[in-house]
Amino acid sequence: QVQLVESGGGSVQAGGSLRLSCQASGYTCNSECMAWFRQAPGKERVWVASMDPDLGGAYTDFVKGRFTISIDCADNTLYLQMNNLEPEDTAIYYCATRAGGFCLSSPSRYSAWGQGTQVTVSS
Repeated sequence: QVQLVESGGGSVQAGGSLRLSCQASGYTCNSECMAWFRQAPGKERVWVASMDPDLGGAYTDFVKGRFTISIDCADNTLYLQMNNLEPEDTAIYYCATRAGGFCLSSPSRYSAWGQGTQVTVSS
């Protein structure tokens, strides 16, 4: 049973940076897709970035060039470095894993989720 615990959220001003962490247990590093999603108040959960064991990192258009996803197998932790944050990035950020196959953007395709970490960006 994979368990995921996110941390690193907080409140920053526009232009600031945060690094989110997702500690995984019950998971073999780089054995399956790991991804970050976010959900803003009143909106659906959307895909932000993913790390595919074979294809590497991928990003949605609205974070390309600002966010970087990485994984550290030494401690089974997925990271999301977020730079040049904008108020529109305010959301709860979740990490998730998907067993088997390629990374996908639909949240329904992911089987394990963390509890989320709040990111608030003020203008």
